[in-house]
Amino acid sequence: MIIKGRAWKFGNNISTDHIIPGKYKFKTLDFRELAQHAMEGIDSEFSRRVQPGDIIVAGRNFGCGSSREQAPLVLKHAGVGAVVARSFARIFFRNSINVGLPVVICPEAYEAVEQGDLLEVNLAEGMLKNLSKGTVFNFKPLPDFLLKILLDGGLVEHYKMHGKFIWE
Repeated sequence: MIIKGRAWKFGNNISTDHIIPGKYKFKTLDFRELAQHAMEGIDSEFSRRVQPGDIIVAGRNFGCGSSREQAPLVLKHAGVGAVVARSFARIFFRNSINVGLPVVICPEAYEAVEQGDLLEVNLAEGMLKNLSKGTVFNFKPLPDFLLKILLDGGLVEHYKMHGKFIWE
């Protein structure tokens, strides 16, 4: 699984309310509409400028805050191909896999990537390439069963496809 896109750089402690402000997440369940407000408290242009496959690169504790699945779903519907961070809030990490949004822990990437760099993330090999700068970073690849869930589009889609959870 290879994801290629431009980098969007955000700092530490990006909460689920930064990802989708609370004033929107209770008004509708239409994720195409919610995606129009993704990250607007930090970057008001994000939802208009993000392209399919683009990659968020963030600092520590990305996705802290509430446990709702809206945050990773909004990013996925906005077109984000993956999120690479120094660390994630545990519930955000889990919710991201469950909804089919790839998440990668790669602490070195934060300092080495600049906004707009062209990145390539190879989930199976555990490799992040900064194609703009010619640098490569390794990260611990996700286990095969998580890759299967991501490839199937998330946990619900995985179950629909297989009629059970495949863990091996």
